[in-house]
Amino acid sequence: MTAVLRLGTRGSALALAQATGVAADLTALTGRQVELVQISTKGDTSSEPLDQIGGTGVFVSALREALLDGRIDLAVHSLKDLPTADAPGLVIAAVPPREDPRDALITRDGLMLGELRPGAKLGTGSPRRMAQLQALGFGLEVVGVRGNVDTRLRKVAAGELDGVVLARAGLARLGRLAEISEVLDPIQMLPAPGQGALAVECRAPDTDVAAAELCALLAGLNDPDTRAVVTAERALLATLEAGCTAPVGALGEAITGDDEYEDELYLRAIALSTDGSDSVKLSVTGPLADAEALGRKLADEMLSEGAKDLMTDGSWEHQE
Repeated sequence: MTAVLRLGTRGSALALAQATGVAADLTALTGRQVELVQISTKGDTSSEPLDQIGGTGVFVSALREALLDGRIDLAVHSLKDLPTADAPGLVIAAVPPREDPRDALITRDGLMLGELRPGAKLGTGSPRRMAQLQALGFGLEVVGVRGNVDTRLRKVAAGELDGVVLARAGLARLGRLAEISEVLDPIQMLPAPGQGALAVECRAPDTDVAAAELCALLAGLNDPDTRAVVTAERALLATLEAGCTAPVGALGEAITGDDEYEDELYLRAIALSTDGSDSVKLSVTGPLADAEALGRKLADEMLSEGAKDLMTDGSWEHQE
């Protein structure tokens, strides 16, 4: 394998920044040249709410089609955008080290969340963030907003919004950390499952020799701890039968052991009603090697505590 590798990516500034970083790491690791191939997705071309245009898969289906028909060799996704169900013929070959997964607040006046006046208008495109913001009881007006980072921040600068809540990881990758007013503690707001992590996807190794060789190369980009914790988060999401548009937050943390104790995983999660008035929040700790089983276990405990009842209003959809 000596040809240039074609890396598929969405065309947004954030997606290109993510893909450029992965391309540089792959070239440094293997010496192979990498060419970015921009693929337009339904999520990029529509301004409608995600739950009305297909939910989880709207940012990935076009990239996956390009992989399967051979237009690209690999694709980079924001892991939180990936459906939890396996994609036939494809594999996640690597999950690189995760960026800080927390959410971040950017306000027009640099105010922190607790300093905003009651009735201040905050924008977010995430039902998860919306529900958790309302649950905090600050009396804020939380409104839905779509668009890239620049579009959302322009609404703040123009006075349409007092602030927006975005993923810190995206701002870091765009070099815009200085604009953050406050990084939100997970005690206040748990991030989306997989937030801050990337997935490098390619054709399954049993597809052909070239696919097998590429999978082996991409394995060098994989971070085992990141992969384990996001596996737990996604297993929880799948067991709850919730997609990326559901008000579900989850965060796994790897706890390094020593000669006497094995590595552990601390996983906490929350499921909320859409208005934030009711929630189920639980946590679990166990061996890091059992990440997927721990995710399923925590989801089962949440379901037994009534998380399923929070889905009866139809606001959650199984988006796989």
